[in-house]
Amino acid sequence: MLIDLVNETDLLVDTDLLEKIAEDLTQRQIELVVTDNEGIKALNTQHRGKEEATDVLSFPMGDNFPDTPLGVIVISKDYVTQNAQAYGHSNQEELTLLFIHGLLHLVGYDHEMDEGQMRKKEEVIINAWKLPKSLIVRNQGGES
Repeated sequence: MLIDLVNETDLLVDTDLLEKIAEDLTQRQIELVVTDNEGIKALNTQHRGKEEATDVLSFPMGDNFPDTPLGVIVISKDYVTQNAQAYGHSNQEELTLLFIHGLLHLVGYDHEMDEGQMRKKEEVIINAWKLPKSLIVRNQGGES
């Protein structure tokens, strides 16, 4: 198992697909934390100086030793449920889309610095796993 789930909410989380997606990009351990807007806002304030809730945060561990964890992905349950309803898909599908975004940050992609490579990689993964295209549509609008 690559994913160590810490679920601080009542959101049902199935890690089977998340594990398969992660295995395509890494063999290192990932901690996935599901929290609420209050929890993710505290982390965003502490680590990024942004006093607001967000959908997903990634915290790489920094070293590339095979036995060390790759990092931590934190996802807001509140964003999962809101976006799933807004875009007409399941909570699990939304969670998976946000997990992919966070995972790509952990393996070195950065949509704020690259020339579209992260967005392209997200699209490839979303298409390969037949996930809803809403993340692609949102990203074209400059969100996330």
